[in-house]
Amino acid sequence: MSSWRTLLLRIGDRCPEYGGTTDLKEHIETCYSVIWREFEHSKDGIFELLLQCAEQLPHKIPLYGVLVGLINLENEDFAKMVVDTTHSSLQDALYSENCNRIRLLLRFLTGLMCSKVILPGSIIEAFETLLSSAATTVDEEAGNPSWQPRADFYITCILSCLPWGGAELIEQVPDEFERVMVGVQSYISIRRRTQDIGFTVFDSDEDKFLEEKDFLEDLWDCIQVLSNNGWKIDSVPRPHLSFEAQLVAGKSHRLSSISCPEQPEPSDLHCTVSRGKEKHKAQLKYPQRLRRLNIFSSDKTENMQPIDRFVVEEYLLDVLLFFNGCRKECASCMVGLPVPFRYEYLMAETIFSQLLLLPQPPFKPLYYTLVIIDLCKALPGAFPAVVAGAVRALFERIADLDMECRIRLILWFSHHLSNFQYIWPWEEWVHVKDLPKWAPERVFVQEVLEREVRLSYWDKVKQSIENAPALEELLPPRGEPNFKYSTEDSREGMDGYTLSKEFNSMVRARKTAREITSWVEENIIPVHGFNVALEVVIQTLLDIGSKSFTHLITVLERYGQVIAKLCPDQDKQFLLMDEISSYWKNNTQMTAIAIDRMMSYRLISNLSIVRWVFSLSNINQFHISDRPWEILRNAVDKTYNRITDLRKEIQSLEGSVLLAEEATRKAIKEYEAAESKLEVVDGQPVQSEKPGRLKRLKGYAEKARDNETSVRESLEAKEALLARAIEENKALFLSLYKSFRDVLMERLPPVSADGKFPKLRTTNVDSMAVDSEEPATMEVDHDNGRTDTSQSNGEKVFPRYSTGEQEQWCLCMLGYVKAFSRQYATEIWPHIETLDSAVFTRDVHPLFRKAAYAGLCRSTTEL
Repeated sequence: MSSWRTLLLRIGDRCPEYGGTTDLKEHIETCYSVIWREFEHSKDGIFELLLQCAEQLPHKIPLYGVLVGLINLENEDFAKMVVDTTHSSLQDALYSENCNRIRLLLRFLTGLMCSKVILPGSIIEAFETLLSSAATTVDEEAGNPSWQPRADFYITCILSCLPWGGAELIEQVPDEFERVMVGVQSYISIRRRTQDIGFTVFDSDEDKFLEEKDFLEDLWDCIQVLSNNGWKIDSVPRPHLSFEAQLVAGKSHRLSSISCPEQPEPSDLHCTVSRGKEKHKAQLKYPQRLRRLNIFSSDKTENMQPIDRFVVEEYLLDVLLFFNGCRKECASCMVGLPVPFRYEYLMAETIFSQLLLLPQPPFKPLYYTLVIIDLCKALPGAFPAVVAGAVRALFERIADLDMECRIRLILWFSHHLSNFQYIWPWEEWVHVKDLPKWAPERVFVQEVLEREVRLSYWDKVKQSIENAPALEELLPPRGEPNFKYSTEDSREGMDGYTLSKEFNSMVRARKTAREITSWVEENIIPVHGFNVALEVVIQTLLDIGSKSFTHLITVLERYGQVIAKLCPDQDKQFLLMDEISSYWKNNTQMTAIAIDRMMSYRLISNLSIVRWVFSLSNINQFHISDRPWEILRNAVDKTYNRITDLRKEIQSLEGSVLLAEEATRKAIKEYEAAESKLEVVDGQPVQSEKPGRLKRLKGYAEKARDNETSVRESLEAKEALLARAIEENKALFLSLYKSFRDVLMERLPPVSADGKFPKLRTTNVDSMAVDSEEPATMEVDHDNGRTDTSQSNGEKVFPRYSTGEQEQWCLCMLGYVKAFSRQYATEIWPHIETLDSAVFTRDVHPLFRKAAYAGLCRSTTEL
């Protein structure tokens, strides 16, 4: 890589603002001098890389703004091209609804304004365009209030630019800037507060959450405080001030006007279902970027102003965005942000906020896992203790944690520990063994240990908890198969054992599926009945495939037809899953894998899985194990993925149809043009083209027409499959919600006569004492700000979980109703009218309806 490229990418890295020692002004001057020396030879490369860096290293925007400003002094055309290209990119981003590009390009334009490259009035005009669009959107008569997420996003973009350029705007165009601030204040006053309880990480915070200011209101308050403090901010470098005497001599360019997309036409303002669908669509396109998770006490960030917190969060989220896939570079950038204060606690909070973000994080949870691991290695003296403190803080509130977030936390924590030799001070949590089996703290530890066993092996995990041997009780079974015919003393006696042995021999002899099916139908079912036949076939095939995942796949591919013939309907597939569960009763993972694979091969339907999951034996595990929920999630995910894949294939085929149509038109046109060419021979018009070429062109045209027909037929086939899949999906969600409703109606306490909802949660008033342990080496302090309640004898006191088993079961069920509704809202909304008429009727329990509505972000006024 040439030196100017390296300098451009690494600009500022060695300066005090980024944790180095080199003077910032000196570093910029060095970078500029090298770039200018290469300018004539590498102008286009410099232009492209500069814009790319400004967009993908946005925490360095002030530095890139100064570079453009210095180049502007020597070459105004280059600076004008930067301004025009950025404007064009911003306009494209507005119409393509690319939220990240809109936000960052506006920030870059603000940075260029600070370096005298853009007129401040042009920035004001851009702000006012966004402000006008936002105000129109939330207007009940002229706009479409369901699209408030887009309006809020536009206002957030304006406010998020002010830490980088507010001081310059108030100094250079005070009247115009004040007009923008008044406009934002007016917008804040007319918009609706967007506090969707379905997106709260902690369920017990719902009431408090509805009363608190939302993200936009909080940002507006931060900006007002910043304004009152004279726009002084520690977390934004202001390198242009060191070059002000030079930059002021440059020409400031005018930014062309921007335009916002037209308001989506409201389908029916008076129909709550229509408005709900519109709102969901808007939230998909303009999701909230961050929902703060206040894990640590405020004293951990007491030296940080509110606006500094916002800016550092922006830095961190931008690094996570642009370094996705480059985990080590991501960690390196995160620990070297241009701020003069420590921010490890805020960094941990921001990453966990993204990991637990609802409805879903921007990236796969694995990405955040890897980033946390690399940060622990990059800051070994500080970050591991901060992460440990975050885990402890979340564990203390695990009973209130959203069910989906709880699963994500379990998966992350087990994976994290697997990268650090499974070392954790388990003695701190040994008290959970004495809690009821349904207590969330106990279930959390139990599920973490179960996931650790999957990532390692049983003896290794047992060894990791040797300092807390009492927790061995929570370890899962060793995972061995439970084969009913392992010995001649099997429950079915000699008949079952003999049949299984004979069946095994047939499989080993590579008998065909047809031969085995005939043997089952002729020799087992007439003599021993269907149940014995099913048990022998499934138990034996699972045992043959138990050695590895590959063995299981091979067995299913070779003898899946036997199972399909034996279990063609839901009733028999229900019994089939009972056999799978029985064989793998000691191994949750293999149970889930076997059922999932059988669904992939269409041996088990999703409706059968729903029915089986909601059978009595599984219902009783809903609040104490993730086993049935994992199987249910896999089934719904697979159905959802089928639809997603079909939609992608259809989109691709639609493009292919357009290309095929164009090819056909071109071929036919060329053939007709050749056919119509005439020449006069002996006074008579005859074709001038040679017969061979005409025949060849005709063949091309016919081939193009056949190809177009083939592509159209493929498209029609995929569309038919999609229509069928959507209907299957509709039946699946109808069955799922009916199952939720039926089991909840049996156990939820009735609503009181005055209409008040029953209270399921109880406060922990009792306590239990356990022997205190020495502090773990990872623990520096109680990072969430809590203090231990100690008795005079030095014993540590832990709260006793006082919620009853039925209440906890109901809380878990309602939590999963909300989680499934939220996770699959895109596929549920098209069928909402059917669900309203069949499930969410007047006689359904209001707590069930509230949970489903919360997940769908549906107005609770409909309750």
